[in-house]
Amino acid sequence: MSELKILVTGCRGRMGQAVTECSNQDPDTVAAAGVDMGDDLDVAIKKCDAVIDFTLPGFTRELVEAAVKHRRILVMGTTGHDDDLLALIKDASSTIPIVHAPNFSVGVNTLFWLTAKATEILGKGFDLEVVEMHHRHKKDSPSGTARRLAEILAEARNLSYEKDCRHGRFGDVGARTDDEIGVHALRGGDVVGDHTVVYAADGERIELTHKASSRNTFANGAVRAAKWVSSQGHTSGLYDMQDVLGLR
Repeated sequence: MSELKILVTGCRGRMGQAVTECSNQDPDTVAAAGVDMGDDLDVAIKKCDAVIDFTLPGFTRELVEAAVKHRRILVMGTTGHDDDLLALIKDASSTIPIVHAPNFSVGVNTLFWLTAKATEILGKGFDLEVVEMHHRHKKDSPSGTARRLAEILAEARNLSYEKDCRHGRFGDVGARTDDEIGVHALRGGDVVGDHTVVYAADGERIELTHKASSRNTFANGAVRAAKWVSSQGHTSGLYDMQDVLGLR
């Protein structure tokens, strides 16, 4: 089997450097090209089999259109997309295989699974809260991972993310409702990513927590996702890390 050639977007950034390092350390892949601001995406993508993207939503349209044009595997860890960009990604997946996930950590995706199971087991007697913390440079809030955790909680309790989530609390907001899902974002320092799901009831509390200390956690997961798509022979479709890890 020949090496899977990876195009790393945002290659001069912190995540881009981590993806490049992890791609080159994996015996089955190589970072064959990289692009950053001012580089020619169309030229670089021709050299590769798959693209791994951890950049910004402002780059997504150009990247998706290039991946469709050249029929390349697309692995996307970028968060903060609006509805139009999410629709663009979904439409593109009818032509190319896309793995789009809010978090590529194997541990976090295990947390997703555990959150669904715990919510099912505990039932409606527990109040639900999600707390996340990231480095001071992160621009979107809440994190894509925190949003996905809140969505999992909402799905398990037949609630609505849009209607039932409370993003922080300030002032005289009244007592907490039974159907409320609290979502809280902390920013500071160089924190790579901490996420906690809190289940609180009278007399007891359960917390599920994942803490990332290295960006290589996400980079290795993205490389694993690119390899999974290639080995499965998918020509199109929209997947996430739950598919990659067989947690469906």
